[in-house]
Amino acid sequence: MGGVDEMRGRRVLVVEDESLIAMFVQTMLTDLGCEVLGPIHAIGAALDFVATRTPIDVAVLDLNLDGEPAYPVVDALRARGVPVIFCTGYGDTALRASDQGSPVLRKPYRAAELPRVLAEALAMA
Repeated sequence: MGGVDEMRGRRVLVVEDESLIAMFVQTMLTDLGCEVLGPIHAIGAALDFVATRTPIDVAVLDLNLDGEPAYPVVDALRARGVPVIFCTGYGDTALRASDQGSPVLRKPYRAAELPRVLAEALAMA
């Protein structure tokens, strides 16, 4: 579960405001054979991208973008049926009630965690 073959070609939107983390995630996803969309660093830009209707298999989303909760982006993605992986240093306690049970990557996370969480999110789609 969560192997490279399963991830190859998956279109993954990365929404992360910290450049180093965004580069780290982008590299990990590319190593898994994913097509990385982004990274996008701000809520407005993420909402604009989601509105383009570009196919997205799953989104890896920082819960806090430049001090603002990213829930508008979550809601736009969910309206399109796109599963969301939350990245946060606060764990699932920071999630809204409607987001409980969603996959969470707790910062700082390791490369070994990403394939498992991607597979979990894709299974929820």
